[in-house]
Amino acid sequence: MQDLLPVAARIGERLKARRETIAISESSTGGLLSAALLSVPGASAYFMGGAVVYTRPAADAFLAVPREKRAGVRSSSEPWALLAAEHVQERLKTAWALGETGAAGPTGNSYGDPAGHTCFAILGPGVRIAKTLRTGSQDRVANMRTFAREALLLLEAQIT
Repeated sequence: MQDLLPVAARIGERLKARRETIAISESSTGGLLSAALLSVPGASAYFMGGAVVYTRPAADAFLAVPREKRAGVRSSSEPWALLAAEHVQERLKTAWALGETGAAGPTGNSYGDPAGHTCFAILGPGVRIAKTLRTGSQDRVANMRTFAREALLLLEAQIT
């Protein structure tokens, strides 16, 4: 997690300076995004909350995405990352939201995505972006770290 801390600190400082808040919905990063952002002193000024949404029951409980909005949208996809970000942003009333969903490994998921596949979505003032990343690795822990680092870097690039 040490490699996540510098970028998390820069994000935290920017959010505090702008008096903006963020919410996180993460899956295959297993809480690393939230942990990194919470490591910044004064995180309570910008971090409203985060959830590790790893299963359908967790999505129902934490995100409450209506069934009709989920129709035809599968997990581990950019549309799902966007839905997760939208709902966590709406539920916590934040300026920014980051959604992440994927397959860390060592095997792929039931949707046919290989290990090392993740999708991120970032929502914020004038920002709506989704991105897919594939590492090509089956190393679960390395993928989790890479997913978290890349998501934070994408977030940092949007918060200018």
